[in-house]
Amino acid sequence: MPMPADAMLRWTCCLCASVGQVIHTLPEGEPVRGVTSLADEVYVLRVKVTLLGLYVRHQVDVHDVTNYRLQRRLAVPNLRGFNDMTSCEHYRCVYIADHIDECIHRLDVQGAPIATTRWAVNDKPAGLSVNAAHNVLVTCRLVRKIKEFSSHGDLLRELTLPDDVINPRHAIQTLNSEFIVCHGGDDDAVHRVCKIRADGRHVIKSHGGQRGSDICQYHGPRHLTVDNNEFVFVADIGNRRVTLLSPMLDYIRQVVSRVDLKWFPSRLCLDIHRRRLYVTDNKWQDYKYTAGRVVVFSV
Repeated sequence: MPMPADAMLRWTCCLCASVGQVIHTLPEGEPVRGVTSLADEVYVLRVKVTLLGLYVRHQVDVHDVTNYRLQRRLAVPNLRGFNDMTSCEHYRCVYIADHIDECIHRLDVQGAPIATTRWAVNDKPAGLSVNAAHNVLVTCRLVRKIKEFSSHGDLLRELTLPDDVINPRHAIQTLNSEFIVCHGGDDDAVHRVCKIRADGRHVIKSHGGQRGSDICQYHGPRHLTVDNNEFVFVADIGNRRVTLLSPMLDYIRQVVSRVDLKWFPSRLCLDIHRRRLYVTDNKWQDYKYTAGRVVVFSV
């Protein structure tokens, strides 16, 4: 029998009294633009730019999930830009969004050698997620669309988001096919997390509004992840925190605050089985990211 909504909320509030505990911090290094977990490993997408800005190197650092030791490094061929990374347990692969070439890179990381393929998005991808059908959802910020692809790059559908969902950064799909979308850019007045109907046409519920720092406001909601009960974690980059919302987008609490971070959070990954929340923490200096790390929280 399903747990009643009010009981689930009380249970979650009790559970969250102990969340947000730092259990490990991966070493500082190049800026981190993506983090995901697959099987018994954590994948961290890093970038290095020379002083003259003439050469950019992307690599994926692979750590084990027990003691977070570095296991190996994967070079991604022909990767020129990067916005996000996610993984799929079903197909045992990792996806990386490339905003310069407007494509998605697929890495079949469980074999040897690593097999890599790519497919065109034909718009700049901003965020990635995988839905229950094992398809890839690509959020395209500039055109306000969600594009759904098969694991091998077949375009299955495009959804244009409502007019008031401006600068969408990341989208995930719930088990009943609705979408959770975070949106709001630096110059936008409204910064929210929205629940959107399955056809993409109407906002059902939202959390946030005018940009700000109060508990029900955001200053740059950048990335989302959900647990197996569809509670929503939101990376709020400008306020330097991670907020927890109920499945109906009601505020529960902060699970990560600025005192837990050294810099700015922009990407999240939740290992549901181990209850580990991975948060990227990047240094912003001279209008660019100059260093980064991943902080691991127990949730």
